[in-house]
Amino acid sequence: MVNLETTYLGLKLRNPLVIASSGLTATQAKIEKLEQAGAGAVVLKSIFEEQINNEVIHLMEKDSQNRDYPEAADYIRNYIRDNSMVRHLELCKNVKEAVSIPVIASINCIDSKEWTTFAGEFEGAGADALELNVFYLPTDRAESAGRVEQVYLDILRKVKKQVSIPVSVKIGPYFSNVVAMAEKLKAEGARGVVLFNRFYEPDINLDTLELTASEVLSSPEELRHFLRWTGLVSSEVTHLDIAASTGIHDANAVIKQILAGARVTQLCSTIYKNGPERIGHILSGMEEFMKRWNFKKPEDFRGRLSYKSIPDPMLYERSQFMKYFSDRK
Repeated sequence: MVNLETTYLGLKLRNPLVIASSGLTATQAKIEKLEQAGAGAVVLKSIFEEQINNEVIHLMEKDSQNRDYPEAADYIRNYIRDNSMVRHLELCKNVKEAVSIPVIASINCIDSKEWTTFAGEFEGAGADALELNVFYLPTDRAESAGRVEQVYLDILRKVKKQVSIPVSVKIGPYFSNVVAMAEKLKAEGARGVVLFNRFYEPDINLDTLELTASEVLSSPEELRHFLRWTGLVSSEVTHLDIAASTGIHDANAVIKQILAGARVTQLCSTIYKNGPERIGHILSGMEEFMKRWNFKKPEDFRGRLSYKSIPDPMLYERSQFMKYFSDRK
């Protein structure tokens, strides 16, 4: 009998499929449908401090009278901030009462004060865990890589002082040493790490000569960019739960990431493209795979093909197609 149960951040999940923070998890009704479809856990749509600030700017520019009163900006910002926070906290409370699967809150801030404020309020609202959605874009050529890393570590340290629930950090792949960064996050108290964040990427429209946004949804091919890091981090940084993200569209992708050492996988684009019923298809594919190999639970094959578990670890380290291209005419 196949049992898909697993744990993530110390939480018990009925399976390793976590719905990523997105519009998919923005309302109670949507989350209830995801639970009914079989999701193992959900990460609530992130509260973005930057979005709150943009709303303030929009309102200030909309009415020129606001600019004549210095206190107007503070009043508008506090009003929008409080209303936005109330909506997110109510969503967290209502979802916790409505579903039985773990509910993870997501936070994205630009001010160090708000990280801790938001974190504490979400814990009070009943969140089972926190996911810190961090992306610091260095634009100063004089800023060192070490200083960039320290921004992440400082945020995590401050949040950990304010909450007792498990905390994971969602990072991007653009570190000089991803493995070392994961180790530092663990040392600062992170219970898990999400590999990797999918950021807004710019594109250029040649018809209008304008800067635009590139494709938002991921493709299955993107799995190959990140599988390596799951295998490496899971081997080199012990006692740190990995949630694999980006490019995970079917059962095969989920299975591969677990084989590489992931504890769970986060789904997003495939649900947008195929609907919540995609979850059931993925679970069925996992069960078929496990029956074929006589695996009873995910732990039976988790990390089976990680960096330290395979006979030739160089397969993870290799970065060039030397043999492939040398053999081709």
